[in-house]
Amino acid sequence: MRIYLDLCCFNRPFDDQGQVRVRLEAEAKLDIQDRICREEVELAWSYILDHENDANPFEERREAVAAWRHRAVADIDETPEILARAHDMTEKGIRPKDALHVACAIAAGCQYVLTTDDALVRKARGLRGIRVVSPLDFIRETSP
Repeated sequence: MRIYLDLCCFNRPFDDQGQVRVRLEAEAKLDIQDRICREEVELAWSYILDHENDANPFEERREAVAAWRHRAVADIDETPEILARAHDMTEKGIRPKDALHVACAIAAGCQYVLTTDDALVRKARGLRGIRVVSPLDFIRETSP
C-alpha cells in the first residue's frame, strides 16, 4: 500500500498537544511513520511537499519533515497532467495547494492521502481512485 502525507499531517507532532484530537492525530502519525520504517506501507513524496516545507520558518520542523524524503519510494514532479487534475479538483472547491497534493498522490499510485485538514477530507469525498482521510481514520481502516 502506498500513502501520501500532506504537510499538515507531517507537522502534527509539532502542533500544540493541549487538545486531545491533536495528541491522538500526532500519535497516529507517529505510528504511521513506524509502518513506513518497517516497510509495511510505502511513502510517496512530491515537489509541492518540498515547496511548502521549504517555506516553513521553523528550521527544526523543516529539517524533520525533509528527512522523510529519503524514505519515499516515489518522488513526483510537476507535469501538465498533474496541473490539469489539480485544476479539476479546484473546481470542486478544493484549495489549489491541497489539489496539487492529491493530484501528486494519484500520480504516485497512492491509495491514501493523509491530512489533518477537515475541509480537505470533506471536499475530497467521492474522488475516484484515492481516499483522503485523517491519520486516525487511516489507522482505523488499515489496522488488523
